Amino acid sequence: MPPASNDRGSAYLNALAVEIEKKLQRALASATQRRNLLQELFADVALEVDDRAKDIIFGDDGAISVADDGYGGPLCFYDVLSDHFISIPESGKSILDLIVQLWSQSFASNIFALLFHKWLFEVQLDNPEVLLRYSSALVQGATNVFWIDIQTNTRRFQSLFKYLLEEVAIKSERLKKLPIQAQRNLFLLLSRFIFFYNAVDKLESFLKQFPDYPNAFLVGGAPDIFITELADQLQKLKVEPVLLHYLSEIKVLQGVELRVATSTKLKTCLYSFTSPGGPMYPTRAVRHAAWDALDFLFPVGRYPRHLISLFFRLLYPWYWPSSCWNFVVSCIQTVFYSVLRLILSRWENLIKPRRR
Repeated sequence: MPPASNDRGSAYLNALAVEIEKKLQRALASATQRRNLLQELFADVALEVDDRAKDIIFGDDGAISVADDGYGGPLCFYDVLSDHFISIPESGKSILDLIVQLWSQSFASNIFALLFHKWLFEVQLDNPEVLLRYSSALVQGATNVFWIDIQTNTRRFQSLFKYLLEEVAIKSERLKKLPIQAQRNLFLLLSRFIFFYNAVDKLESFLKQFPDYPNAFLVGGAPDIFITELADQLQKLKVEPVLLHYLSEIKVLQGVELRVATSTKLKTCLYSFTSPGGPMYPTRAVRHAAWDALDFLFPVGRYPRHLISLFFRLLYPWYWPSSCWNFVVSCIQTVFYSVLRLILSRWENLIKPRRR
């Protein structure tokens, strides 16, 4: 992302930094309004930059579009401010000090992750305790904002994810700046959201950079740890479009070598979405997507699984009417489209001789 291209843009960003500092000071001074003020500040920095602000920050000739930000998501104020705090570190020092005083408050780690995720990897911090504190806040804040995207099925914080994945996790020189425990937590975090932010093309490079885990001899290597986190993430998803997206992207795991225990965990996770009712209560679309993913990744035993599933469905007669109705609708649709294709093919055969 290009920096502010003129003095007017720098002045504008400095003014924004002053307003952020004022709101943090108000939050620190008012215990009763603290949470609301921090929530408002978080919403402000997460706002998308409008065209007028882009013209001020980047200039009329250098104004960028959403596609030019390097990550394919919307350009938000935290994007330009995080770059500003790198180019002019003194403008963010007082803001960082105030956030540290508000560590225990809701949204404090979220604001820190948005505004200082790049700053953390560009400055030299000699105090290990401070570095661990900042790293933990980064992972916690990033987790919170990514879940906001999950719940709303948006990609507002995609640039934060892509930076942590492409500029930190895959690039060892930045990754080594974090304490080893923070590195492990960061990789676990990215494993849970890499499918959501459409970054499966970086999966191979990501798995190669996995740090060592003390329990690796029990859980396996990087693919096993990744699958374990992914399976846990699937169990927590409640938004249907997001879950369908995960189930479609998960097919990229075909051919990945896993331990038997890990493979069984993934198979069990997918199977839990194939039946109506508890504990997952999946919709019909989710059930079909889960079956497709399960059959694609584990073709061996496909037909016995379907027979067993059918047997258990017969044990719940209250599902029979809906199953019969969907079966009849599917048959009608299949027959209709087959007849339609037959008519169209014959119509084409009749037209071709006339054209000749």
